[in-house]
Amino acid sequence: MQSFIVEHYLQKDVDVYCGGPDTFQGIVEACADGVLTLIKEDKFTHIAIDKIIAIWAK
Repeated sequence: MQSFIVEHYLQKDVDVYCGGPDTFQGIVEACADGVLTLIKEDKFTHIAIDKIIAIWAK
């Protein structure tokens, strides 16, 4: 999943679904060491890649 995200979504605006009410939004800043980093309004969100169920571009 990590290489897929880097290859297809780096620097793109995305929504990330992690189950239940857990949906995150932002621009993919980085994806390394099993962690996806999003940035939105100058704030970072770090998500464990193994918790991601779905990701899609906006």
